[in-house]
Amino acid sequence: MIIASRVLKLISSSDAHDIRIDIFQPEETGGSWVCHYVVNWPDQPWESFGGGKDAVQALISTLQKIGFELYASEANKSAQLAWSDWKGFGFPVPQNARDLLKGDDARFF
Repeated sequence: MIIASRVLKLISSSDAHDIRIDIFQPEETGGSWVCHYVVNWPDQPWESFGGGKDAVQALISTLQKIGFELYASEANKSAQLAWSDWKGFGFPVPQNARDLLKGDDARFF
C-alpha cells in the first residue's frame, strides 16, 4: 500500500516530465523491516527499498536513500530536476551526504 507520494519535475529543452515517487508501507520480513519505494523516471522506473530494525527505522532509511539517489542523479547534476518552488527535493540524506544538499534542503535537513 502506498503511504506517501511526491511529484518532482524533470525539465528538458523540449518538454517537462512528472517524476512521481511512491513510498510503500513498511513490512516485517524475518525479524527486520523493509520499506519499498519507486521513482518513476521517464525512461525506466527505479524500484528499491530501505531497511531497519523496526518500521520507523525502515521508513527513515528509505527517505534518506531516496534523497541521496535524487541528489546523485544525472537529472540533478544537469539542474533539470525540481520540486515546486522549493529549492531542493524535500528529502533528507544520510549525515555523510549532507554536503550535497542545496537551497531549502540545506536549511532544514
